[in-house]
Amino acid sequence: MSLPRPLSGVGVVLERADGAVAVGHRVTAGETPSWSFPGGHLEGGEPVVAAALRELTEETGVVAATGTLFAVCVRLDGAGVTFAVHVPAPAGAELRVTEPHAIDAWTWAGPDDLPGPVFAHTAAVRQAWRRPGVALDGWDLHRVAP
Repeated sequence: MSLPRPLSGVGVVLERADGAVAVGHRVTAGETPSWSFPGGHLEGGEPVVAAALRELTEETGVVAATGTLFAVCVRLDGAGVTFAVHVPAPAGAELRVTEPHAIDAWTWAGPDDLPGPVFAHTAAVRQAWRRPGVALDGWDLHRVAP
């Protein structure tokens, strides 16, 4: 039995011990180039954190064992929901371009100093993480209690 693909995604805050986060230059056809956290869509029946860890590995080559759901970001124009997951970067994690049709470069950046323009879903995840309780136009942000 195949479940339909939900209109739900994950945004991954992959954070090194020094506080830098992974951000990729998004070059998906039909979109304006922007900078994005790793992420993607949930597959039918897939748990949120498992989806985040899968997308992280698929997009960056980084294999991580754990992650924590910290927010739910609802796009008010009806474009879906992004689950925000924090993942501590494994020691020595190296970012690799594995899907050049979608992301042509990865880098580490300060979470409050990402290159721009920033992809809308990444902006929502960052807002929920760095400025909980502060509204963001076009989004309904919900922090998840630890």
